[in-house]
This record gives sequence, C-alpha cells and structure tokens, in this order.
Amino acid sequence: MPPSSDAIADCVLSAFKALPAKCKPRGSADGRREWVPLAGVVLSRGSTWTHSVVKCSADVPAGRSDSEANEPGFDLTCAALATGMKCLPHAKLPLAHGNVLHDWHAEILAIRAFNRWLLDECEELVRKGREAESRWVAWRQEFDGEKSRSARATTCEHVTRSEMARDQDSDADRDPGEDFQGQPFSLRKDVRIHLYISDAPCGDASMELTMAAQPDSTPWTSQPADGDMLGRGNFDRLGVVRRKPARPDAPVTLSKSCSDKLAMKQCTGLLSGPVSLLIHPGDVYLETLVLPEERYASAAVERAFGRNGRMMEVENIGQQWHGGYAFKAFTVCTTSRLFEYANAADATESQPGVVIGSNISTLSTLSGRQEVVINGVLQGRKQTDPKGASCVSRRKMWEAVCRVEDAMDPAAFARASDETYAEFKASSRLRSREQVKRDVKAVALRGWKANAGDAEWRLSS
Repeated sequence: MPPSSDAIADCVLSAFKALPAKCKPRGSADGRREWVPLAGVVLSRGSTWTHSVVKCSADVPAGRSDSEANEPGFDLTCAALATGMKCLPHAKLPLAHGNVLHDWHAEILAIRAFNRWLLDECEELVRKGREAESRWVAWRQEFDGEKSRSARATTCEHVTRSEMARDQDSDADRDPGEDFQGQPFSLRKDVRIHLYISDAPCGDASMELTMAAQPDSTPWTSQPADGDMLGRGNFDRLGVVRRKPARPDAPVTLSKSCSDKLAMKQCTGLLSGPVSLLIHPGDVYLETLVLPEERYASAAVERAFGRNGRMMEVENIGQQWHGGYAFKAFTVCTTSRLFEYANAADATESQPGVVIGSNISTLSTLSGRQEVVINGVLQGRKQTDPKGASCVSRRKMWEAVCRVEDAMDPAAFARASDETYAEFKASSRLRSREQVKRDVKAVALRGWKANAGDAEWRLSS
C-alpha cells in the first residue's frame, strides 16, 4: 500500500508552513487576503506502507517537521514545493533568452524545482566521486564513461532544420541500440514519487469544476481561430488540449494547461529534457497525485489522465518506446487536508475583491534553494535583466547539466557554449524522448501547439 494521501499532503503543508513570511501570500489593511495554489513533490522510501500518519521529513530550507505518530523505519520527504498561478504571454517569449520562466503554475514550478534538486544531487555525487552515495540518486552500475563521452560529443554537433526533419522521418526505422542509455545516474529503486496540489489542475481535469462555478451554465460558444488552442472558454468541449486559462482581455499564451502537461508526464516521466541526459528516466515517474476532496471531479480526472480517457491509445504505443520510456498512469487520491491560502470559491463569488490572486510565486527544495518569483523572474529584478533568472530557468538548468557533464568530460561545456538551445534540444540523445512526445500528441493530446520563441540563444550570450 502507498502512503496515505493525507500524509503526503501533510508533508507538503508542513514544509510550506516552515517557510518565511516573504514566501507566502500577503494580507492587507483593508481586510483583503491573497490566495495561491501550492504543489509539492514528495518522496517515499520502503516496501511496507501504512495509512497511519508517517514521519514527515520536510527538510526544506526552513526546517523539518515530524508528526507525533511515526511509523518506524518509514518516512516521507518533501523534495520540492512551489506556489504560483501565472505564465508568460507568448509575445514575450523572444525576449526571455532562457532567463524568464514560461509557466509558473504551482505544479509545473514544483516539478521544475524537483528537477533542479535532482541536478544538485548529481553535482554533489560528481564532486565526491564514484564511491559517493546519496539517499535518493545512485551511480548506475552499467554507466560507461567512454560511451557517454562519445554520445555527448555527438550531441554537441550542430543540427540543421533539414537534419531534424530527416531524423524525425527515420525514427521508425532506427536501430533501438541508438537510443541514449549513457546517463551516469538513476533514481534509487526503492524511491516512489508523489505530487500534492492544493487545487485541481487547470484544463481538462477541472472543466466540471469550472462549469459549476459559472453563474450561467450555458456553454460559451465563441470559437477560437483555426489552429488555436482553447483557453477557459468553450467548456462544452471536453477531452481537448487547452492553453492556460486567463481573463478574456489577457495577452495570449501558448503554455499548455497543467492537465495536459501532467498527462504528458505520464509518458515522459518527471524529468525535463536536459536532466534526462544525466538521470535515466525509467524510474522517475509519478506514482500518486493527491488533490483536495472538494476539488476532485472523478469524471474529469479519468477523462484527463486515465486509461479509459483520452490516454487510452497511448498504452499500446508506449510499448514501442525506447530509452526507458513507457506509459505509466499515476493514481489520483484525495485528501481532507486544506491549504490555508487556497482560493475560497464561495468568498470570491459572494464578496468580489475580498479574495484576490497573489502575484508572488515561491519555490523551495531539499538542497536549500529558496526563491521568490514575480513575472517569471526573481523578485526585485526586471524581466530583461539576466541576473533575474531563476535557478529553474532554461538557462540555469542547462548550465547546471553542462557543469556536471564537464566534470566528467572537460570539453563538454565548451562544446555546448557554441550551440543554441534549439540545437541542444534537437540532439540525438533526446531523440527517444522527442519521439514519445510526438506519439502522445498524435494520438491523445491532439491540438498541442508548441510554445516556440525562446530557443535561439546560447550559453555564451
């Protein structure tokens, strides 16, 4: 049996509670309060699970919280958490240069923070040497340093657009042995991953909740332009890919809804592309998603994520994937626990202006990272200031991957600095992952439109 959903929620909530006030929504003198979603990635270890309240190792920067009823030899650890509810307008992507976050909704930011924590674990293992150990990440016994160095050198060869298209056309005929397996690290086999979110993910998994919150239940009938993804409107159409919801007068974003991104994570796992070059993706899949009872709509959740919903065709296709990838559906559970800064829908409807959304996001990790983010950059910095780049921005994540690779192959960083981020993402080592994404978009998440515009930059720029 897995850990109880209440225990997973408690682990994240206690970690958030220990954060300093600057990381939390603010109140005001006129009685208004701010709300924001919270999400946290929780790790569990051990083979004997119970539904009792378990030891909660919330070792985020602010400290640790242990429950009164500990199950001997078993603990939950909050590896990363985040709050947030906004994303970057598509028109601003060309100005980001890898420094500005595209999406800082809580669950997406928490997963990025989890990836950053994994990178920190890898850096520490490389610094200490091959004999070093971590509670969570392990050196792969089958890791071949020479093979991996050769693969990294191939990765850094520049890839033209025509070459990218040719690679895609020949994917079905390629030798499975070409799939990159040279990751030096893996997640330890006894580690399981859980995600708590204080609200239903935006998009398909919450459409019934969106409908119920409307004063008029008549579906909005205005149609988007050809090729555009739906946003908050058109709730008569279910099971479709949507962009992040926003007010009708808000700038357009092409950032996909959290429901769609989590559905994709059932196929790619939780690792980002860059981190999947260091850690084998096979065991880094979400096992449990925990949602509040009052924000859970069973039909919507099954439709968005389940084997009998829009992901039905993926399972068979997933058997053909290489590189450790597969379709691994997570279990969705509910919790009675409440987040103190959650949105109160009744208060929003009956007392407009009393409950307002917070513009502050925060992230915190087990390795001691803690940031406050506004508009996709560090608080107090302008979006155009490179010093405002979050530790989970594209640029900072890529730099960290290069540092780890450079420690094992001193030429890696120099090679990477000459290529664009687009060329890096088109490298042969990421081909298996990109094939997974193409397959899922073709059969399950149709209408997925790339949020392009922030990839033609270099680490050296």
